[in-house]
Amino acid sequence: MTEAVQYLIAGLMVGSIYGLIGIGFTTVYNATGIVNFAQGDFAMVGALSAISLNAAGLSLISAILLAIAITGALAVVVERVAVRPIGPSVIRGIIVTIGVGVVLQGVAVILWGTDAQPMPSFSGERPFQLFGATLVPQTLWIVGMAAALMIALYFFFQRSYLGKAFRACALNPLASQLVGIRLKTMRVLGFALSGIFGAVGGIIVAPVALTQYDSGLSLGIKGFVACIVGGFGNPVGAAVGGLLLGVLEGFAGGFLSSGFKNAIAFVLLLLFIAFRPGGLFGDFERVGR
Repeated sequence: MTEAVQYLIAGLMVGSIYGLIGIGFTTVYNATGIVNFAQGDFAMVGALSAISLNAAGLSLISAILLAIAITGALAVVVERVAVRPIGPSVIRGIIVTIGVGVVLQGVAVILWGTDAQPMPSFSGERPFQLFGATLVPQTLWIVGMAAALMIALYFFFQRSYLGKAFRACALNPLASQLVGIRLKTMRVLGFALSGIFGAVGGIIVAPVALTQYDSGLSLGIKGFVACIVGGFGNPVGAAVGGLLLGVLEGFAGGFLSSGFKNAIAFVLLLLFIAFRPGGLFGDFERVGR
C-alpha cells in the first residue's frame, strides 16, 4: 500500500506537468485551429531562462517571473512572425510550429549548450512523509501551482469578459467578428497563454529533473497525448488527461518496469484515436473555422 501511494503521488506530480502543457496546446488550438508542436519547447525555454537569470544574480522568484514573461512574449512573437503570415491554413500552421520547435532547440544549444542544467528547489530538498510515502517539498509546489493555475484559468474563461470573448471566438469565429471581437487579439492571447503555461510547467519541474535543450520534446509529446485523452481543445479535458497519463505511468513504472512509462503514452494515444477520438470529455465544437 505504501508503494501504491508513492506511485500515485509521483504520478499526480508528473501528470500535473502534462496537464499544464496540454492546456497550452488547447489555448492555441481554440484560437487558431492549429496544433502547436512547439509547446514543449516553450517549457524548455522557460526553465533554462529561469536557471540563467537566477545564476546571473536575480532572486529565484524574480528569475521565475521574468522567465515566464519572456516565454509569453516569445510565444506572441512566434504568432506574429511565423504563424499569422501563413493565413488560415491549418496544415501549414502545424508545419510552421514544428519548424519553430526545431529553431528554438537550435537557439537553446547556442545559448545554453547541450549539458543538462539544474535548478534550485523552491523550498529546500529535505524529504518528508505523507501517507507513508516519502516526498520532496517540490512535489507540493508542482501539484499546488498546477492546480492553482488550472483553477485560475477556469475562472478566467467563465467569469471575465476577455475569457468569454476568447471562448466565443473558439466556438464561432465569424459570429464573434460580427459582434466586434477582434480575432487577431484572441490569437495573440492564445499564444501568450500557451507560452505562460508552458514556461510554468517547465520551471516547476526543473528542480526535480535536469533541463537541457531537448527536454521539451518529451513534455510536448505527453502534453499532446493528454489533450487526445481528455478531448482536444478542452482545457479541463487536457488537465484530466494529463493526470490520468501521469498516474498510469507512475503505476506502470513502479509495478512493471520503468521501460513501460513511455509506452503508456503511445498505447493511450492509439486507443483513443481508434475508439474514442473525441477524448473523455469530447472535442471542442466549432462553427465557421
